[in-house]
Amino acid sequence: MTLQASWVASANAPESDFPLNNLPYGVFSTDGTKRCGVAIGDQILDLSGVEAAGLLSLNGAPLLQNGAWNDVMAAGPAVWDALRSTLQVGLAAGSDQQSDYEPFLVAQVDAEMHLPFVVAEYTDFYASKNHAMNVGTMFRGAENALPPNWLSIPIGYNGRASSVVVSGTDVVRPNGQLKGPNDALPRFGPCARFDIELEMGAIVGQPSEGMISVAQADAHIFGYVLLNDWSARDMQAWEYQPLGPFQAKATATSISPWIVTRAALEPFRTSTPERERPLLPYLSEPGPLLYDIDLEVGLRPEGRDETVIARTNYDQMYYSAAQQLCHHTTSGCAMRVGDLLGSGTISGTEKDSRGSLLELSWGGKEPITLDSGETRSFLEDGDTLTLRGAAQGEGYRIGFGECVGTVRPAVDLPEWAK
Repeated sequence: MTLQASWVASANAPESDFPLNNLPYGVFSTDGTKRCGVAIGDQILDLSGVEAAGLLSLNGAPLLQNGAWNDVMAAGPAVWDALRSTLQVGLAAGSDQQSDYEPFLVAQVDAEMHLPFVVAEYTDFYASKNHAMNVGTMFRGAENALPPNWLSIPIGYNGRASSVVVSGTDVVRPNGQLKGPNDALPRFGPCARFDIELEMGAIVGQPSEGMISVAQADAHIFGYVLLNDWSARDMQAWEYQPLGPFQAKATATSISPWIVTRAALEPFRTSTPERERPLLPYLSEPGPLLYDIDLEVGLRPEGRDETVIARTNYDQMYYSAAQQLCHHTTSGCAMRVGDLLGSGTISGTEKDSRGSLLELSWGGKEPITLDSGETRSFLEDGDTLTLRGAAQGEGYRIGFGECVGTVRPAVDLPEWAK
């Protein structure tokens, strides 16, 4: 597929994240009122305004007036397809709707972005083999790096929906219970090994009761976002036995503000890797379920320039989002509109393609050097982390924008907590 031309000139630039081929959905404000919009070039088309003006009708009822995309998701795939088709026609070069839509354009630089949907539940997975091998090797040795179940089952844990924040939200370094290998007793204080995880997030757009197939799960996914799973590694090391991550993963989960739809990513489908062990039949794939999406992580110390510290691709996942969602339903677990599934850290095979500082610095033993000359094993206060991602087409790209967060100092402990 090649670039689809739009009357919004900035959407036709090859470097734009948001051409007519993309049309990602977000929530923005200019006066404090949250409104649903679609990104086109460097503009946002105010769809709440377009709908209120009678220029857009979906499912015979207003769906874009609540400052979130949940109502549209709940309306189902037929409505998703109809909305995308309507917008592609209305925003296309030569469209006779240009004069109707132009008054509802807002420059992105003038808008404040908000969470694009109400997060119902949040589950994070551990589904990149390279990441699992790296972490396992650090803690258990190469011969025992993968747990016995890893090649058969998508591993995950239930996180906190309340931890999910939109790009641009500062992240406060967490306080927690810590115990080093040479400490006799634990102590309470600020995390010293604060980290990021480069992930993709899949947004569930349709509810389910009981088990659904991988194919059904794929059809239930509304779209994807960039996701940063902020992680307190020293807290995690002390608490994760025997039930897994808890407070170490509850500080914040940042997501990009634009939902890139499954339809926009369709030309970039690619297959999961060859299986080292046959999967059980219920996890078998009806076709390519991953996407060819280039990803990168930038780290900018306060007052310094950014250094890109990692580059990888979403095609490195061992389990797709559809397989993760299918497995999530196997116990009878009901899935809701607005459920968010984190992919797990996305790491490639090379050192500079590792998606976390834990891996990049090999547990702190091999600090990385930034362009400024500073080194990092883990994050310092004032560091700004930026995730970026895009699928590259012929003369265009399907971009996600940025997922940004800045680390702020831990809150001073009250006397009763010291």
